[in-house]
Amino acid sequence: MSKRPWVFIVGGLLVALVLAGVVSNYASSHPDGLDSSLLKGCTVDADDNIVGGSCPAQQAKDHELADSPLADYGVRGVDNAFLSTGLSGVLGVLLTFAIGGGAFWLLRRRSSGATPETDGEPGSEATVEGAASTPAGRS
Repeated sequence: MSKRPWVFIVGGLLVALVLAGVVSNYASSHPDGLDSSLLKGCTVDADDNIVGGSCPAQQAKDHELADSPLADYGVRGVDNAFLSTGLSGVLGVLLTFAIGGGAFWLLRRRSSGATPETDGEPGSEATVEGAASTPAGRS
């Protein structure tokens, strides 16, 4: 296996870490389309708290995992909001990478035992009928 796929994977991981750790702090704090549609009919203040009217958002409840360590795009116990958001993003990227990498490793390991056997000696390359036995461009 050549080193090129690893360079691509490490480069992609570094880009994701920078985006999650730094750029995520500059994301819009205004509600997205779903939140906006749930607030239709209500009056909200500058902090997006409902102060009057009637809308579906008034029926909202806290999620069961609202007290988890990474809830609400931050890390519980870290007082600096910029650091808390960035750290939460970095931990999320690393956790996702670890789970995805582990799954691909298991799949590759499982499928490596199911390779078709070649005709001939072990370690020799089988050639397709009619194909040249030397790589293209070499004589």
